[in-house]
Amino acid sequence: MSNLELGFWSFPVLLVMIFLRAPIGLAMLLCGFGGWYLAMGGNPTPLLAKLKSETYTTFSSYSLTIIPLFLLMGQFATLSGMSQALFRAAESFLGHRRGGVAMAAVGACAGFGAICGSSLATAATMSKVALPELKRYGYSGGFSTATLAAGGTLGILIPPSVILVIYAILTEQNIAKLFLAAFIPGILAALGYVLTISIYVRLYPDAAGTRAPVPMAERFAALGKTWPVMAIFVLVVGGIYLGWFTPTEAAAIGAAATGLVALVSRSLGWSVLKQSLIGTARTTAMIFFIVLGAGFYNGFLALSGVPQFMADWVVGQGLSPWLVLVIILVFYLIFGCLMDSLSMILLTVPIFFPVISAMDFGMSAEHVAIWFGILVLIVVEVGLITPPVGMNLFIINSMDRDTPMKETYKTVMFFVASDIVRVALLVAFPAITLFLLR
Repeated sequence: MSNLELGFWSFPVLLVMIFLRAPIGLAMLLCGFGGWYLAMGGNPTPLLAKLKSETYTTFSSYSLTIIPLFLLMGQFATLSGMSQALFRAAESFLGHRRGGVAMAAVGACAGFGAICGSSLATAATMSKVALPELKRYGYSGGFSTATLAAGGTLGILIPPSVILVIYAILTEQNIAKLFLAAFIPGILAALGYVLTISIYVRLYPDAAGTRAPVPMAERFAALGKTWPVMAIFVLVVGGIYLGWFTPTEAAAIGAAATGLVALVSRSLGWSVLKQSLIGTARTTAMIFFIVLGAGFYNGFLALSGVPQFMADWVVGQGLSPWLVLVIILVFYLIFGCLMDSLSMILLTVPIFFPVISAMDFGMSAEHVAIWFGILVLIVVEVGLITPPVGMNLFIINSMDRDTPMKETYKTVMFFVASDIVRVALLVAFPAITLFLLR
């Protein structure tokens, strides 16, 4: 069997292992390990040398140091109560409108995503704050859970984003430019969800209750309590764009600033600090193990020649670059329902990125790479709220046992439709994504 055939056979083997509930990092590591062994004719010496060098190279990478720092920043923000201040402020300005409390939840998710960087963490944290309020003001269970599940996806899109850092490392792109390119699509996502809520409550008036307007003085008082979140976001993201410090330095400053704010507000005790450090360590270990497995597997694929073969084959078919892009995005949408975003990015980008890079979209190679990265991130995140296996849906419904899953499924399709429209808009007009880079 040739190396190319080994590479193609590794895909069904990997999928079978994943469907048998093997951890994705372990599945990729074993497939890569076995592939290297067979490609080397059963000689274990090169394989053992690869295991040593790949492990050292992966874990000694300076670029990866940004991940635990952003994760620690998100842990401090999650456990220190900043989400409550964001929701109270948004609720005070929007709560009296039709569907306003749900809109406030989306706005709070967007703000929290700016200092968290994780969709699942944003969904879980904001649901603790917003779900009781939505129920209190008469919002239906399905509408409430679907709104929070969709709002949670903003956590990974609005910078800073751990997934974008991984994509930047895989494709050798500038992290700061990727963060900048994600900003407008992130804002469009939040506005699209608000518009979706507005349409939904007009189609189903009984799905949302109303609440009395809040005096203007109380609104600005609530807004004033969100200044730490705004200050940290401006310091971290603004500092990167203005060249004050590198993304890694920005992550360290953001983690320190978030911890300091939590300490001053007396939200950061020893128990919270311990919980934050342990949570960061666990998530970092999980991500790094997946990165190691992906590095081994992608190294084997490069050895087998599959990515280059795929790129040459697709180009040789004479297909329109836009058709190829749409097919890839549909693939991400489907498999995004079954796998988490990090695993999807690590597994597929080394295969699809050479294909996209070989296509002519009328843009520079750097702009194509950044545009494609934002599109992939968005479509994978849509998978988190797409039935029947959207991970965000299960997280939110686990916190609201009284709401049948089918009710969440029915309502969340309105938000999925909003996402599809947004993806189509960004595909048709790449300048929207690239506007801030000009």
